[in-house]
Amino acid sequence: ELAQERDGISCEIVDLRTLSPWDEDLVMKSVEKTGRCIISHEAPLQGGFGAEIASTIQEKCFFHLQAPIARICGYDTPFPLAFEKLYVPDRWKNYDAIVRTVEQSC
Repeated sequence: ELAQERDGISCEIVDLRTLSPWDEDLVMKSVEKTGRCIISHEAPLQGGFGAEIASTIQEKCFFHLQAPIARICGYDTPFPLAFEKLYVPDRWKNYDAIVRTVEQSC
């Protein structure tokens, strides 16, 4: 909504309800349709399930991608719960990734 309001960027959101199995067909159809993918999750960047999703998209949709796959994740370090708001991907981190992905089009 923020990207639409501020920049007129229309986004398609795929909310994976499960990770095993994950809805690979739905994600691939979305990437083929939009040409872009931003993966947002709370796990750390390295070793998070988003890396598996990115790898699969790269293998199966490479020629459909119009921009690099972006990942918005937690930090690769232990993080105290008191600062959880800084750790968890929020609307502003996601908005920034959307704008960067549109600007980075191939």
